[in-house]
Amino acid sequence: MKRHAPLIMPKTKRMLTQVGEQIKLARLRRHYSVELIAERAGVSRTTVWKVEKGDPGVAFGIYAKVLTAIGLGEDILLLAKDDLLGHALQDAELLRKAERNNEDI
Repeated sequence: MKRHAPLIMPKTKRMLTQVGEQIKLARLRRHYSVELIAERAGVSRTTVWKVEKGDPGVAFGIYAKVLTAIGLGEDILLLAKDDLLGHALQDAELLRKAERNNEDI
């Protein structure tokens, strides 16, 4: 069976393309070859090229392997670190709970 490309929104595709470009620039700044990163990450050169193009069909784990091979594995921990919307929603819920508790007293 032929695999279908994942449906991806244009904004998400642009973000993945930007991530791929940033990964490629990080590799080039360090003067690492695609072959070296592929070997360190345990993937093919083609897969590294796909990562650097922001291919949405590449598994997140592969992106993590490539980043680690470049020396940027810890950067993954920065994803969603400052979740402003999540914090605002959580704070609003906490305030609602506090107000309900005060009304019950």
